[in-house]
Amino acid sequence: GRAEVTSAKRLRVMTGRSAQLGPVALVGAGPGDPELLTLRALRKLEAADVVLHDSLIPEEVLNFVPKAAKLINVGKRCGDVKDRGLQQQEIHELMLVNSRRGCKVVRLKCGDPFIFGRGG
Repeated sequence: GRAEVTSAKRLRVMTGRSAQLGPVALVGAGPGDPELLTLRALRKLEAADVVLHDSLIPEEVLNFVPKAAKLINVGKRCGDVKDRGLQQQEIHELMLVNSRRGCKVVRLKCGDPFIFGRGG
């Protein structure tokens, strides 16, 4: 959208070259059973270069991500001060930095990200 165009223009001005932003997808893992992922979610995971995932994503779902991809656990655990996870702004920054590098980025959330997350 408009923000991507503005970021690309700013990056082109700063570096003197055109920038190809990588796509960012918000993907829901559903109830956690890998058999219940949508086909689109599966395709996004299989094509990802970087996956930022919640702590509670089952290993069976993460196994769909290519071995060469970077997995980043950004999960938060309620009430655990030691395991506060990343703050939302830090997660946004990680998505932007990796997109600006041309990577295909997936933000993998538990459940439906438009009900239980920040998809709206």
